[in-house]
Amino acid sequence: MTIVEAVIIAIVEGLTEFLPVSSTGHMIIASSLMGIEKDAFTKLFEVAIQLGAIMAVVVLYWKKFFDFKRPLFYVKLAVAVIPALVLGYLFSDKIDAMLESPLTVALSLLLGGLVLVWIDRAFQRPGIHEEENISFGKAFIIGCWQCLAMIPGVSRSASSIIGGMQQKLDRNLAAEFSFFLAVPTMAAATAHSLILKDWELAPGVKSKGYEMLLGSTDKLVLFIVGNVVAFAVAWLAIRFFIGFLQRHGFRWFGYYRIAAGVILLILLGLKVIQ
Repeated sequence: MTIVEAVIIAIVEGLTEFLPVSSTGHMIIASSLMGIEKDAFTKLFEVAIQLGAIMAVVVLYWKKFFDFKRPLFYVKLAVAVIPALVLGYLFSDKIDAMLESPLTVALSLLLGGLVLVWIDRAFQRPGIHEEENISFGKAFIIGCWQCLAMIPGVSRSASSIIGGMQQKLDRNLAAEFSFFLAVPTMAAATAHSLILKDWELAPGVKSKGYEMLLGSTDKLVLFIVGNVVAFAVAWLAIRFFIGFLQRHGFRWFGYYRIAAGVILLILLGLKVIQ
């Protein structure tokens, strides 16, 4: 992976992580189009640059994240992240295998787009407009919805927002809670990829993520640059998303996903993407 390729993937991550269009799916498409080899470092990079995107949420909502007078906020996030932690631990290898499948991404983009076109009309009578009114049970159910995003192309943002609206949150609150939930979820995924997971560099040769980075100056530079770019782009994307959502709802993201899914299926059929 070159520095230019790393920057492009980081831009894709920052743009799409908090929009309901699937950042993982778009990174798989981008790396496939650029012909980047799906080696251990590429897979690590695509997970670990989420760290930059996480920090964008923390900076934008720093008053919320560091308001220690409201401990229930942190408890709700902890409850909501439990399903992802459990399933992510149990099915880590299967999830990694799916990350190599552009066909899975294409079908998920298409089906998810149809759901987003329908979603604004499905939940027109929200009853919860403030985070304080989200119960622990509702937080847990939203966390269960988020687990659908373990399928590449589904979108963590889309699944958790849909879960929030299904639990009667208005769409702005559902989007914001999705941002908040992203922090512990993505922090756990990043920590697992860097510290706990054994990456196979070659048959019989394994390495922790942090060992891979510290053992190569080039890889460490790509990791740092990727996170800085992802942070800056995600910061802008979040600010755009909330304003766009207030004016237009989800349907345009649905139309985009449908078009992207169809185009990707065509590219796969023509063998432009393998």
